[in-house]
Amino acid sequence: MPENTEYKASKSGNQSIAYKERLNAWAIARLLPDTQREIVARFRSRSDADGYIQHLRQEIPNASFVVVFDCQREEAVI
Repeated sequence: MPENTEYKASKSGNQSIAYKERLNAWAIARLLPDTQREIVARFRSRSDADGYIQHLRQEIPNASFVVVFDCQREEAVI
C-alpha cells in the first residue's frame, strides 16, 4: 500500500499552503489522552488511509487510530 509522506514545509511569502502539501490531506491520527492527537501518516486518498489503518490496528491493537481529513500541516511521526 503506497504511503506518501514526502512533504516538506514549503510555504510561500504569503503563508499559503503549497499545492504539493495539499495533496496529502487524508491522515491517520493516533488518539492520545486529554483529547490530543498525533498524526502518524498522510495519504492522497481516503482508500489508502483506510487500508493502512487496518494494518496499524493489527500491528498495534491497544492503540486508537482514526482517519481524518486534515488541512493543517503537522509533521508526521513515522
